[in-house]
Amino acid sequence: MKPWVHLGSAPVPGSRDELQLWQRDTEFSIRVRGTPYDLMNSRQHGSEEALADLALTGLGAAAPRVLIGGLGMGFTLAAALHTLPDDSQVTVAELVPEVVSWNHGPLGEVAGHPLRDPRVTVAVADVGEVMRTHPTKFDAILLDVDNGPEGMTRAANDALYGPRGLATARAALRPDGVLAVWSVEHVPRFTDALTRAGFTTHVHHPRARHGRGGKHTVWTGRKGG
Repeated sequence: MKPWVHLGSAPVPGSRDELQLWQRDTEFSIRVRGTPYDLMNSRQHGSEEALADLALTGLGAAAPRVLIGGLGMGFTLAAALHTLPDDSQVTVAELVPEVVSWNHGPLGEVAGHPLRDPRVTVAVADVGEVMRTHPTKFDAILLDVDNGPEGMTRAANDALYGPRGLATARAALRPDGVLAVWSVEHVPRFTDALTRAGFTTHVHHPRARHGRGGKHTVWTGRKGG
């Protein structure tokens, strides 16, 4: 078996963590330095694609405006573009500039180069700040940040998934808009938090590898009146 090759490293703003990009043959991995497991892997992206499918299928908005928090390896973005019409606009908020560079470079091919799509705009910024500065702009917001509500790479993500962050997300949505959140694990208290924040909430458990592998969690919440 071919060895893993280290392609690059990137500090995570606001924390002491460092992301590392690795490659073995055609497989890619993004890891947090000092941890023995993948944060993302190019062979396990079924649930990231499900995040987009669950949020956007049947959205119903004309010329939809979508915000994706977290670029990752581009699989959620690619699935969103496959579902959305030609007149849609997708903003991707990615905090780590090197992740954007990796997706323009060695990672681009694994998801089909979604950053080349003219519907896409990338903001190298905190998705929370993007939501705060764009009230009632988006028909859907998809969050795939720090492995979900109980993530490990950035303490500030607590503000994103707590009551204040959910209120910010709700305010950034248009009437009847959809918030979708990906998580590596099921967090029952987050279901309650979404409901308390004014979302009609559903919980889904897609598998990591299109019908096989471990189960992850996706919450979808529609903004109430």
